[in-house]
Amino acid sequence: MNGISVDMQALKKGEVNLGTSIMAVTFDGGVILGADSRTTTGAFIANRVTDKLTQVHDTIWCCRSGSAADTQAVADMVKYHLQMYSVLYEKPPTKVAASIFQEICYSNKDALSAGIICAGYDDKNGGEVYSIPLGGSLHKQPYAIAGSGSTYIYGYCNTRFKPNMTRDETVDFVKGALTEAIKWDGSSGGVIRMVVLTKNGVERLIFYPDEYQKDY
Repeated sequence: MNGISVDMQALKKGEVNLGTSIMAVTFDGGVILGADSRTTTGAFIANRVTDKLTQVHDTIWCCRSGSAADTQAVADMVKYHLQMYSVLYEKPPTKVAASIFQEICYSNKDALSAGIICAGYDDKNGGEVYSIPLGGSLHKQPYAIAGSGSTYIYGYCNTRFKPNMTRDETVDFVKGALTEAIKWDGSSGGVIRMVVLTKNGVERLIFYPDEYQKDY
């Protein structure tokens, strides 16, 4: 079909893979998560406006890459565990959420295709970012990038990231990095979605192609 191979069996089973670009960045006063919105099955674009940023608690979110079905199931499980945690104890810190992600992904590493970035804000620790790549290891980082588009922006991020950036500087940093990832990675595209987490709560941002292509 015009040189494009579509795995129809995978589509019938609901198995959709996320060739994607996701990232999370700490800044002075919080953390920002960002992602593109293209979902692909091979060379077929299954969805142009996917939301890959998932809330698992009040100010704890995750970015998802890998199999859409796997990552959605893992996020739902973590959300359930955090709800139980908050009933028995108190508002969970970001590290607890990341540890639950890591435990689920590691225990099922042979069955899951799930790469997760977990980020959140709490009053004690401020903004934090944890990366859980394929295989289920856990890494705390000032910023994390993942997905197929991340391979194109390591140099960009290493050059431009600064500790303790302002909110606006961090928004520009995430927007610029994801713009480059979308430009070079065929599996990334659509709009750029962001979530800003601070002591004031959750703020959602969206940038459309004509906006970010004009700026960068």
